[in-house]
Amino acid sequence: MSHAQHAPEPPTTVAHLNHTAVLASDRRLSAEFLAAVLGLEVGAPFGPFLPVDLGNGVTLDYYEKRDEPVQSQHYAFLVPEDQFDTMIARLETLGVTYYADPAHTDPGRVNDLFGGRGAYFDDPDGHNMEIMTRPYVRP
Repeated sequence: MSHAQHAPEPPTTVAHLNHTAVLASDRRLSAEFLAAVLGLEVGAPFGPFLPVDLGNGVTLDYYEKRDEPVQSQHYAFLVPEDQFDTMIARLETLGVTYYADPAHTDPGRVNDLFGGRGAYFDDPDGHNMEIMTRPYVRP
């Protein structure tokens, strides 16, 4: 029986987002919140970061920032159509209001952009999170 060895990962030929730091007043609370909504796991701490691996080669590294308010950012997640309703149900279970629009003026509703479905919601620090089943069609 031969032991196959894995070849080293070839160098990338285009730029891919690998990871980004997400500021949080409580890194564990925020990482566990997002992981719970998306059905993911929080990884082991990596230095000052608490990672949530999105499964597509991108990791969100939660970084605690307690000395000043966290500036709200926008994070959009392309999710499988067959998991969207489950994610909405998780938000409802957590008591988190979701909205059809990014300005949060249409509560408890989802949108139907680009032939898919989408919703926006705040994480514990007010980051404007989006789940969508179809990517945006750009000009």
